[in-house]
Amino acid sequence: MRILVIGGTGFIGRHLVARLGVAEHQVHVPTRLYARGRDLQVVPTVTLSQTDVHDAAALDEVLADCDAVINLVGILNDGSGRPYGKGYASAHVDLPRRIAQGCVRHGVRRMIHISALGADSHGPSMYLRSKGDGEAAVRDAFAAAPGHAWTIVRPSVVFGHDDNFTNLFAGLARWLPALPLAGARARMQPVYVEDVAAAIDTMLTNPHAYGKTYELAGPQVLTLGEIAGMCAKWSGHPRAVINIPMGLGRLQATMLACLPGKPLMTPDNLDSLTIDNVAREQMAPELGIVPTAMEAVVPGYLARPRAREF
Repeated sequence: MRILVIGGTGFIGRHLVARLGVAEHQVHVPTRLYARGRDLQVVPTVTLSQTDVHDAAALDEVLADCDAVINLVGILNDGSGRPYGKGYASAHVDLPRRIAQGCVRHGVRRMIHISALGADSHGPSMYLRSKGDGEAAVRDAFAAAPGHAWTIVRPSVVFGHDDNFTNLFAGLARWLPALPLAGARARMQPVYVEDVAAAIDTMLTNPHAYGKTYELAGPQVLTLGEIAGMCAKWSGHPRAVINIPMGLGRLQATMLACLPGKPLMTPDNLDSLTIDNVAREQMAPELGIVPTAMEAVVPGYLARPRAREF
């Protein structure tokens, strides 16, 4: 199968592309930053191209020669706006819409769109609202296209050896005497990146997945504070987690968002934490996945020294 993976140089994308390549699919990964995906080229069946998929002509070109499309594009932070900022609108709503419309136009019959657990057009954060609108855009584009099949995937927060989640807490624990954390009581259900990749791989060709929305979550429901504390302990730097009030956390997040580089936290991230990030049911049996617990893999990679930038 010829598979176009948009956003394939990101965290989930790197694991998914490696899996698809080993399975001998012909995988095309377009990216604006060619250097970010050079490691993917060690797999003979993976092709990397320097392409801006936000350009209509460029997107049309890469869509014209594939059997299936997987859209992994997502951003965690953006400026303010109503109902969300321009960055969220472009990455989470406009791009999925144009990909889905392009699939219909070029006869690409299979699309898998990666959203987020808690996606809701009326959700508490810009991130969740834009993810909800992106899902609606995909469904609408395929509504009048019989023979085309979409699947929407809603993963919880995803962990793995090269993530920016568990490694963030481990890195902070190396430098701070304690971990002050707003939203520490927020409940979530972290899912292993390899389980997510395996589930998406299965969805590609499983007819039971056509026209469905799947929630992907791990076997444990934990608070954010519990996760931060475990990551600190597993990295060899056990630290107390201090739950700070949301008001103070919002002030902290506002200050962090003003710093140069990628922010550690923004007020919108805190808005997402006002609701639980927990699946409504167990992972669908047709996916054939036994979810991996954090303690089965995270201690192994956090115990190894790893350079981090903050």
